[in-house]
Amino acid sequence: MTWDGLTAENASRWASWLWTLLLAVWLLLWFGMKRAKKLESPWERLQHALPMSFGVWLLFARVGEWGWLDTRLLPRAPAVWTTGFWITALGVGVAIYARLSLGTNWSSMVTLKTGHQLIRTGLYNRIRHPIYTGILLAMVGTAMIRDHVRAWIGVAIVLFSFYFKARREERFLQQEFGQDFEAHMQRTGMFLPKWT
Repeated sequence: MTWDGLTAENASRWASWLWTLLLAVWLLLWFGMKRAKKLESPWERLQHALPMSFGVWLLFARVGEWGWLDTRLLPRAPAVWTTGFWITALGVGVAIYARLSLGTNWSSMVTLKTGHQLIRTGLYNRIRHPIYTGILLAMVGTAMIRDHVRAWIGVAIVLFSFYFKARREERFLQQEFGQDFEAHMQRTGMFLPKWT
């Protein structure tokens, strides 16, 4: 993909294909997960699922006139669209790699599985929630391509939702793994690597 000749529409189309790939991997890997032994309540799930869904909708929605929410923040230039595409690709790659690393321990809900394992390899060696990191990176890249205020608000809402969901997950893991998880927290960052 070259800098010249790339349009925002083409970059957006390619980014959509990357998001479709991520969704396909998620659906494919949904099968064969371990059974849950502890789940968050439906109310707890709604506390992060509703804002996250709203944030994603703001990023991708095309309907209607949004007024000032359609204001563009970045230059309308192929360098921005191309950079956005590659950040989206990086984010999708990180999310898929992290999802594969979790294997049957993954769940879309805050859950402890029967025979749950504390994964500390791959990206989990430095980041506690690399799936969220990947999705957020992909959202930032897509927001660069789509470039309107509401897309950036959507990214911020999803970041906020992921933070609270991650904190709940960490409470579950702390109860399950105790000092092992506390040591893991000391060595890792929540969404960004910890190198000390």
